[in-house]
Amino acid sequence: MLGKTAGGVFWLMRYMERTENMARMIDAGLRISLTRSSAAESEWTSILNANGLLAAYLDKHQEVEGAKVINFLLRDRANPSSVMSAVEAARTNARLVRTALTREVWEAVNECWMELCALLDRPAKAQDLPAILQIIRQRSAYVRGSLAGTMVRNDVYDFARIGTFFERADNAARVLDVKYYILLPSIMHVGSASDNVQWETILRATSSARAYQTLHEGEYDPRMIAQFLILDKRLPRSLAFCYRKISDNLDYVAKDYGDRRPCHGLVEQICHRFETMTIDKIFEYGLHEFVTEFLADSQALGRQIEQDYRFYE
Repeated sequence: MLGKTAGGVFWLMRYMERTENMARMIDAGLRISLTRSSAAESEWTSILNANGLLAAYLDKHQEVEGAKVINFLLRDRANPSSVMSAVEAARTNARLVRTALTREVWEAVNECWMELCALLDRPAKAQDLPAILQIIRQRSAYVRGSLAGTMVRNDVYDFARIGTFFERADNAARVLDVKYYILLPSIMHVGSASDNVQWETILRATSSARAYQTLHEGEYDPRMIAQFLILDKRLPRSLAFCYRKISDNLDYVAKDYGDRRPCHGLVEQICHRFETMTIDKIFEYGLHEFVTEFLADSQALGRQIEQDYRFYE
Protein backbone atom coordinates (compact mmCIF):
# COMPACT_ATOMS: atom_id res chain seq x y z
CA MET A 1 0.00 0.00 0.00
CA LEU A 2 1.24 3.49 -0.82
CA GLY A 3 2.23 5.63 2.14
CA LYS A 4 -0.21 8.33 1.01
CA THR A 5 -3.02 5.82 1.17
CA ALA A 6 -2.05 4.73 4.68
CA GLY A 7 -1.84 8.36 5.77
CA GLY A 8 -5.14 9.25 4.10
CA VAL A 9 -7.04 6.45 5.83
CA PHE A 10 -5.35 7.17 9.17
CA TRP A 11 -6.32 10.87 9.03
CA LEU A 12 -9.78 10.20 7.62
CA MET A 13 -10.69 8.27 10.74
CA ARG A 14 -8.88 10.64 13.08
CA TYR A 15 -10.94 13.53 11.73
CA MET A 16 -14.19 11.57 11.95
CA GLU A 17 -13.43 10.66 15.56
CA ARG A 18 -12.60 14.32 16.22
CA THR A 19 -16.04 15.48 15.07
CA GLU A 20 -17.71 13.18 17.59
CA ASN A 21 -15.35 14.08 20.42
CA MET A 22 -15.93 17.79 19.81
CA ALA A 23 -19.70 17.29 19.81
CA ARG A 24 -19.50 15.46 23.14
CA MET A 25 -17.35 18.17 24.70
CA ILE A 26 -19.77 20.87 23.54
CA ASP A 27 -22.64 18.84 24.99
CA ALA A 28 -20.82 18.60 28.32
CA GLY A 29 -20.18 22.36 28.35
CA LEU A 30 -23.79 23.05 27.43
CA ARG A 31 -25.04 20.96 30.36
CA ILE A 32 -22.82 22.88 32.77
CA SER A 33 -23.95 26.24 31.39
CA LEU A 34 -27.62 25.27 31.77
CA THR A 35 -27.36 23.77 35.25
CA ARG A 36 -24.73 26.09 36.78
CA SER A 37 -24.64 29.41 34.98
CA SER A 38 -22.04 30.75 37.43
CA ALA A 39 -19.57 28.09 36.23
CA ALA A 40 -20.34 28.44 32.52
CA GLU A 41 -17.41 30.71 31.60
CA SER A 42 -14.82 28.53 33.35
CA GLU A 43 -16.28 25.41 31.75
CA TRP A 44 -16.14 26.84 28.21
CA THR A 45 -12.60 28.02 28.95
CA SER A 46 -11.61 24.52 30.05
CA ILE A 47 -13.08 23.04 26.86
CA LEU A 48 -11.04 25.46 24.75
CA ASN A 49 -7.96 24.56 26.80
CA ALA A 50 -8.57 20.84 26.40
CA ASN A 51 -8.42 21.26 22.65
CA GLY A 52 -5.50 23.70 22.69
CA LEU A 53 -7.73 26.40 21.21
CA LEU A 54 -7.94 29.08 23.88
CA ALA A 55 -5.29 31.35 22.30
CA ALA A 56 -6.85 30.98 18.84
CA TYR A 57 -10.28 31.80 20.24
CA LEU A 58 -9.04 34.88 22.11
CA ASP A 59 -7.38 36.13 18.95
CA LYS A 60 -10.89 36.50 17.52
CA HIS A 61 -12.99 37.24 20.59
CA GLN A 62 -12.34 39.46 23.59
CA GLU A 63 -14.07 37.27 26.16
CA VAL A 64 -15.28 33.72 26.60
CA GLU A 65 -19.01 33.54 25.84
CA GLY A 66 -20.95 30.32 25.41
CA ALA A 67 -22.58 31.17 22.08
CA LYS A 68 -19.31 32.37 20.56
CA VAL A 69 -17.41 29.33 21.82
CA ILE A 70 -20.03 26.98 20.39
CA ASN A 71 -19.88 28.73 17.01
CA PHE A 72 -16.07 28.61 17.09
CA LEU A 73 -16.03 24.88 17.89
CA LEU A 74 -18.81 23.92 15.51
CA ARG A 75 -18.65 26.16 12.44
CA ASP A 76 -15.48 28.27 12.28
CA ARG A 77 -13.49 27.06 9.26
CA ALA A 78 -10.50 29.10 10.46
CA ASN A 79 -10.41 26.75 13.45
CA PRO A 80 -8.79 23.52 12.17
CA SER A 81 -10.37 21.54 15.01
CA SER A 82 -13.95 22.74 14.52
CA VAL A 83 -16.52 20.13 13.55
CA MET A 84 -16.93 21.72 10.11
CA SER A 85 -13.18 21.82 9.48
CA ALA A 86 -12.75 18.24 10.69
CA VAL A 87 -15.55 16.81 8.55
CA GLU A 88 -14.26 18.65 5.48
CA ALA A 89 -10.76 17.30 6.13
CA ALA A 90 -12.21 13.80 6.59
CA ARG A 91 -14.02 14.01 3.25
CA THR A 92 -10.89 15.34 1.51
CA ASN A 93 -8.89 12.37 2.81
CA ALA A 94 -11.68 9.98 1.84
CA ARG A 95 -11.60 11.32 -1.71
CA LEU A 96 -7.83 10.84 -1.84
CA VAL A 97 -8.15 7.17 -0.85
CA ARG A 98 -11.50 6.54 -2.53
CA THR A 99 -10.32 3.37 -4.31
CA ALA A 100 -9.19 1.85 -0.99
CA LEU A 101 -12.63 2.29 0.60
CA THR A 102 -15.85 0.40 0.10
CA ARG A 103 -18.77 2.26 -1.43
CA GLU A 104 -20.54 2.15 1.95
CA VAL A 105 -17.69 3.88 3.79
CA TRP A 106 -17.33 6.57 1.15
CA GLU A 107 -21.09 7.22 1.12
CA ALA A 108 -21.20 7.42 4.92
CA VAL A 109 -18.41 10.03 4.94
CA ASN A 110 -19.89 12.00 2.04
CA GLU A 111 -23.40 11.99 3.50
CA CYS A 112 -21.99 13.11 6.84
CA TRP A 113 -20.31 16.03 5.12
CA MET A 114 -23.43 17.01 3.17
CA GLU A 115 -25.71 16.88 6.22
CA LEU A 116 -23.34 18.85 8.43
CA CYS A 117 -22.82 21.47 5.72
CA ALA A 118 -26.59 22.02 5.75
CA LEU A 119 -26.93 21.89 9.54
CA LEU A 120 -24.03 24.25 10.21
CA ASP A 121 -24.70 26.67 7.38
CA ARG A 122 -25.71 29.26 9.98
CA PRO A 123 -25.27 29.59 13.75
CA ALA A 124 -27.25 26.98 15.64
CA LYS A 125 -30.22 28.13 17.69
CA ALA A 126 -30.06 27.17 21.34
CA GLN A 127 -33.15 24.95 21.08
CA ASP A 128 -31.70 23.11 18.07
CA LEU A 129 -28.24 22.50 19.48
CA PRO A 130 -28.88 19.18 21.31
CA ALA A 131 -30.35 17.66 18.14
CA ILE A 132 -27.44 18.93 16.03
CA LEU A 133 -24.89 17.45 18.43
CA GLN A 134 -26.74 14.13 18.36
CA ILE A 135 -26.66 14.08 14.55
CA ILE A 136 -22.90 14.74 14.57
CA ARG A 137 -22.37 11.80 16.93
CA GLN A 138 -24.65 9.54 14.88
CA ARG A 139 -22.97 10.39 11.59
CA SER A 140 -19.57 9.55 13.04
CA ALA A 141 -20.97 6.25 14.27
CA TYR A 142 -22.34 5.49 10.78
CA VAL A 143 -18.85 5.83 9.31
CA ARG A 144 -17.36 3.50 11.93
CA GLY A 145 -20.18 1.04 11.40
CA SER A 146 -19.68 1.04 7.63
CA LEU A 147 -15.97 0.51 8.15
CA ALA A 148 -16.51 -2.41 10.53
CA GLY A 149 -19.23 -4.00 8.44
CA THR A 150 -17.83 -3.77 4.92
CA MET A 151 -14.03 -3.40 4.91
CA VAL A 152 -11.65 -6.30 4.37
CA ARG A 153 -9.37 -6.80 7.39
CA ASN A 154 -6.17 -5.71 5.67
CA ASP A 155 -3.65 -2.90 6.10
CA VAL A 156 -6.20 -0.26 5.02
CA TYR A 157 -8.55 -1.34 7.79
CA ASP A 158 -5.67 -1.48 10.28
CA PHE A 159 -4.58 2.11 9.60
CA ALA A 160 -8.19 3.25 9.88
CA ARG A 161 -8.44 1.63 13.31
CA ILE A 162 -5.09 3.06 14.39
CA GLY A 163 -6.29 6.55 13.46
CA THR A 164 -9.58 6.10 15.33
CA PHE A 165 -8.02 4.92 18.59
CA PHE A 166 -5.12 7.36 18.37
CA GLU A 167 -7.53 10.31 18.23
CA ARG A 168 -9.78 8.83 20.90
CA ALA A 169 -6.92 8.36 23.36
CA ASP A 170 -5.59 11.84 22.65
CA ASN A 171 -9.00 13.36 23.40
CA ALA A 172 -9.47 11.43 26.65
CA ALA A 173 -5.99 12.38 27.84
CA ARG A 174 -6.57 16.06 27.10
CA VAL A 175 -9.83 16.07 29.03
CA LEU A 176 -8.04 14.49 31.97
CA ASP A 177 -5.17 16.96 31.70
CA VAL A 178 -7.46 19.99 31.84
CA LYS A 179 -9.67 18.52 34.57
CA TYR A 180 -6.90 16.95 36.63
CA TYR A 181 -7.30 19.50 39.43
CA ILE A 182 -10.80 18.08 40.05
CA LEU A 183 -9.37 14.57 40.36
CA LEU A 184 -6.53 15.46 42.74
CA PRO A 185 -6.64 13.26 45.84
CA SER A 186 -6.23 16.34 48.02
CA ILE A 187 -9.94 16.93 47.48
CA MET A 188 -10.62 13.80 49.44
CA HIS A 189 -8.20 14.79 52.18
CA VAL A 190 -9.62 18.23 52.89
CA GLY A 191 -13.12 16.84 53.18
CA SER A 192 -14.67 18.79 50.31
CA ALA A 193 -17.98 17.48 49.02
CA SER A 194 -17.84 15.76 45.63
CA ASP A 195 -19.08 17.95 42.82
CA ASN A 196 -21.22 15.45 40.93
CA VAL A 197 -21.86 17.82 38.04
CA GLN A 198 -18.14 18.16 37.38
CA TRP A 199 -17.56 14.42 37.68
CA GLU A 200 -20.33 13.82 35.19
CA THR A 201 -18.87 16.44 32.84
CA ILE A 202 -15.58 14.56 32.68
CA LEU A 203 -17.35 11.29 31.97
CA ARG A 204 -19.74 12.77 29.40
CA ALA A 205 -16.91 14.49 27.55
CA THR A 206 -15.30 11.06 27.11
CA SER A 207 -18.55 9.20 26.34
CA SER A 208 -18.18 7.19 29.55
CA ALA A 209 -20.95 8.35 31.89
CA ARG A 210 -23.37 5.46 31.41
CA ALA A 211 -20.59 2.87 31.43
CA TYR A 212 -19.23 4.25 34.70
CA GLN A 213 -22.66 4.26 36.33
CA THR A 214 -23.23 0.68 35.21
CA LEU A 215 -19.94 -0.63 36.59
CA HIS A 216 -19.52 1.65 39.62
CA GLU A 217 -22.67 2.19 41.61
CA GLY A 218 -22.76 4.96 44.19
CA GLU A 219 -21.11 8.37 44.40
CA TYR A 220 -18.49 9.58 41.99
CA ASP A 221 -15.00 8.92 43.31
CA PRO A 222 -11.84 10.67 42.00
CA ARG A 223 -9.60 7.61 42.00
CA MET A 224 -12.25 5.36 40.50
CA ILE A 225 -12.93 7.85 37.68
CA ALA A 226 -9.23 8.27 36.91
CA GLN A 227 -8.71 4.49 37.05
CA PHE A 228 -11.70 3.97 34.77
CA LEU A 229 -10.56 6.45 32.11
CA ILE A 230 -6.89 5.47 32.19
CA LEU A 231 -6.56 1.77 33.04
CA ASP A 232 -9.91 -0.01 32.64
CA LYS A 233 -9.54 -2.44 29.71
CA ARG A 234 -13.32 -2.87 29.44
CA LEU A 235 -13.92 0.76 28.50
CA PRO A 236 -13.44 1.39 24.74
CA ARG A 237 -12.35 4.97 25.44
CA SER A 238 -9.82 4.36 28.20
CA LEU A 239 -6.18 5.05 27.42
CA ALA A 240 -5.22 1.43 28.10
CA PHE A 241 -7.95 0.04 25.82
CA CYS A 242 -7.14 2.42 22.96
CA TYR A 243 -3.43 1.68 23.07
CA ARG A 244 -3.98 -2.05 23.18
CA LYS A 245 -5.99 -1.71 19.96
CA ILE A 246 -3.32 0.51 18.37
CA SER A 247 -0.70 -2.08 19.29
CA ASP A 248 -2.83 -4.95 17.93
CA ASN A 249 -3.40 -3.23 14.58
CA LEU A 250 0.24 -2.22 14.24
CA ASP A 251 1.12 -5.89 14.85
CA TYR A 252 -1.26 -6.92 12.05
CA VAL A 253 0.47 -4.44 9.73
CA ALA A 254 3.88 -5.83 10.73
CA LYS A 255 2.73 -9.36 9.90
CA ASP A 256 1.31 -8.24 6.54
CA TYR A 257 4.54 -6.43 5.62
CA GLY A 258 6.89 -8.99 7.14
CA ASP A 259 8.86 -6.53 9.26
CA ARG A 260 8.74 -4.52 12.47
CA ARG A 261 9.62 -0.85 12.59
CA PRO A 262 10.56 1.64 15.35
CA CYS A 263 6.91 2.54 16.01
CA HIS A 264 6.27 -1.03 17.22
CA GLY A 265 8.82 -0.63 19.98
CA LEU A 266 7.33 2.70 21.03
CA VAL A 267 3.77 1.39 21.26
CA GLU A 268 4.96 -1.63 23.26
CA GLN A 269 6.59 0.69 25.78
CA ILE A 270 3.37 2.66 26.22
CA CYS A 271 1.28 -0.51 26.57
CA HIS A 272 3.74 -1.95 29.09
CA ARG A 273 3.31 1.16 31.22
CA PHE A 274 -0.44 0.57 31.35
CA GLU A 275 0.09 -3.11 32.16
CA THR A 276 2.33 -2.37 35.14
CA MET A 277 0.79 0.87 36.43
CA THR A 278 -1.83 1.15 39.16
CA ILE A 279 -3.97 4.15 39.98
CA ASP A 280 -2.15 4.53 43.30
CA LYS A 281 1.18 4.74 41.45
CA ILE A 282 -0.30 7.30 39.06
CA PHE A 283 -1.51 9.56 41.85
CA GLU A 284 1.78 9.13 43.68
CA TYR A 285 3.67 10.11 40.52
CA GLY A 286 1.21 12.92 39.81
CA LEU A 287 -1.87 12.65 37.61
CA HIS A 288 -0.99 15.77 35.65
CA GLU A 289 2.59 14.61 35.16
CA PHE A 290 1.44 11.16 34.06
CA VAL A 291 -1.01 12.52 31.48
CA THR A 292 1.47 15.12 30.20
CA GLU A 293 4.10 12.42 29.73
CA PHE A 294 1.57 10.19 27.98
CA LEU A 295 0.61 12.97 25.55
CA ALA A 296 4.26 13.58 24.71
CA ASP A 297 4.87 9.86 24.12
CA SER A 298 1.69 9.60 22.06
CA GLN A 299 2.71 12.49 19.83
CA ALA A 300 6.14 10.90 19.36
CA LEU A 301 4.45 7.64 18.37
CA GLY A 302 2.25 9.44 15.84
CA ARG A 303 5.28 11.05 14.23
CA GLN A 304 7.08 7.71 14.15
CA ILE A 305 4.15 5.94 12.48
CA GLU A 306 4.04 8.66 9.83
CA GLN A 307 7.78 8.28 9.25
CA ASP A 308 7.85 4.47 9.28
CA TYR A 309 5.00 4.13 6.80
CA ARG A 310 5.83 7.20 4.70
CA PHE A 311 2.48 8.90 4.94
CA TYR A 312 3.52 11.77 2.68
CA GLU A 313 5.24 9.84 -0.08
